[in-house]
Amino acid sequence: MSRYCERCGKAVKACICQWVEQVDAKTELWILQHPTEVKQPLGTARILTLALPNARLWVGENFSHDETLNALLSDPNRRVAVLYPGEQASPLSQSASEQSHHPITTLILLDGTWKKAYKMWQLSENLHALPCVRLEDTDPGNYRIRKSPKATGLSTVEAAYHALTQLEGDQTDFQPLLVPFNRMIDFQISQMPPGVYERHYGRKSTPES
Repeated sequence: MSRYCERCGKAVKACICQWVEQVDAKTELWILQHPTEVKQPLGTARILTLALPNARLWVGENFSHDETLNALLSDPNRRVAVLYPGEQASPLSQSASEQSHHPITTLILLDGTWKKAYKMWQLSENLHALPCVRLEDTDPGNYRIRKSPKATGLSTVEAAYHALTQLEGDQTDFQPLLVPFNRMIDFQISQMPPGVYERHYGRKSTPES
């Protein structure tokens, strides 16, 4: 018997499938995942592909010559934007307010550490012609056991939650996306020896839902 769940890819004892609920987003979500994230026990991209029928995932570092991705990008009926906080990125809230004229139909997320995401962005020249958008005024993430160089750093699923909420407003409730994520974090903390979480992360290990 495999030690890993075939559906979510987590260890069987850490399986999150029971908490995954399908969410009918109108926006397509394309996730470009760095290879080092594929087997991360705390990775969150899989939550999105399980919960969102419109989500697709590619694994790699340079997507410039990915034929499938480029064919989709060439569709004139799509308005694709990249969620990436580059110098030219505009606030996503601004883009959302302009949707009646030029709605974003597809959002691309880069799944990796800040350093890896930056490298993916640099190498993937087919993304450079796309508009970039950034999140603003989001609450600190709940990624309590993975270090981020930014205090406001979010996991991929949290970034997707905030982005889709801003794009679709009250049309869809995206809160269910965060349930398996929070359960995953709570489980990992519960497996730590007493005091380890507090010593390493300087916080109380009270579960958050």
